[in-house]
Amino acid sequence: MSIWKSLRTVQELNSLHQATLVQHLGIAFTEVGEDFVRATMPVDHRTRQPYGLLHGGASVALAETVGSMGAGMCIDMQEYQCVGQEINANHVRAGRSGLVTGTARPVHLGGRSHVWSIDIVNDAGKLVCTSRLTVAIIRRGALGV
Repeated sequence: MSIWKSLRTVQELNSLHQATLVQHLGIAFTEVGEDFVRATMPVDHRTRQPYGLLHGGASVALAETVGSMGAGMCIDMQEYQCVGQEINANHVRAGRSGLVTGTARPVHLGGRSHVWSIDIVNDAGKLVCTSRLTVAIIRRGALGV
């Protein structure tokens, strides 16, 4: 059973991020399943730290991007919006090249907050980073934006 209330296609998700950090880092949405969202990010000059390894901040950017898009598709986006409250990440394996893939799945879908678990794996399917994202669900216009 699908969890989505405002389902978007992969193409729509990718088009939302023109001229943003997401585009700059090369993050690309690849799949929306019944209860997950997936995107890839290259490990290259944009996402490596000085030692040549995947930058932890880039992993967190991928995790927040995928989790936030999942959260947004679980609400009525005409009336509400999602804003990040907290994110944490455990970096368990170095990434040096290729693509990493982040998959976000909900842990809790409440009326005022969501919690998402995001696992990032390398090309071999080995865990690189695991992250947990909490987003607040607020009425559109509540931020005065």
